[in-house]
Amino acid sequence: MANNAHTARARGTAIEQIAAQWLCQQGLTLVTQNHYVKGGELDLIMRDGDILVFVEVKHRTTARYGHPLETITYQKQQRLVRAAKLYIARGGLSSPCRFDILGIIGKPPDLDYHWAKAAFDAF
Repeated sequence: MANNAHTARARGTAIEQIAAQWLCQQGLTLVTQNHYVKGGELDLIMRDGDILVFVEVKHRTTARYGHPLETITYQKQQRLVRAAKLYIARGGLSSPCRFDILGIIGKPPDLDYHWAKAAFDAF
């Protein structure tokens, strides 16, 4: 069981790295990835000009059981917002921010990207 969890985590990290590269090609700049704070993890933290962008990456090999963008529940949004607020407070940051979701379907290298900018609000 632990081996499966390790494999899934390694797959998730690989997809997040691919996602970061793709977003950089779209004009964003990577700040950090897999940032852990009490109560949550921020997959990717990026900059879009002067905007700090918190990106939740969701991957599925197929959309047969629902699109990855549909997996971000209100509770998950609240966890992400709390984690982002901690990150901002800890870093003493004061820039505008937004929450994006990047849904990815397929298996590398054949991936479909579905980018929801400003997918939900923090306040």
